Amino acid sequence: MKIAMFRWLAPAFLVAVCSASLAQTAAGKRADPLDSSAAVPHLVFQSTLGGYQRHAEQPVGSWREANETVNRVGGWRAYAREARQPDAPATNNAPSKPATPAPASAPAGHGGHKMN
Repeated sequence: MKIAMFRWLAPAFLVAVCSASLAQTAAGKRADPLDSSAAVPHLVFQSTLGGYQRHAEQPVGSWREANETVNRVGGWRAYAREARQPDAPATNNAPSKPATPAPASAPAGHGGHKMN
């Protein structure tokens, strides 16, 4: 089975390597960096703040309406009750018995070297 897999894998690897080398762009004639009259591509500046929107004031609602809404919900006690409730139990996907690592065999003192 290993030989059959190798016969399929080796040509696939060669095709991948060859196609990667063909994907490289050919190095054309480059302009001399010391020539001040050499043609260079035009630089384009694109600001990262181009889509920035200024802060806009939002209309403020009536404080009486806000207080009535809180009172209708149950007042501050409803929020305190909600905060006091325990969180939903977390799902435990851990195994019931933790895996114990195999004891590592320690090499002989100093790996068999003698200290003089």
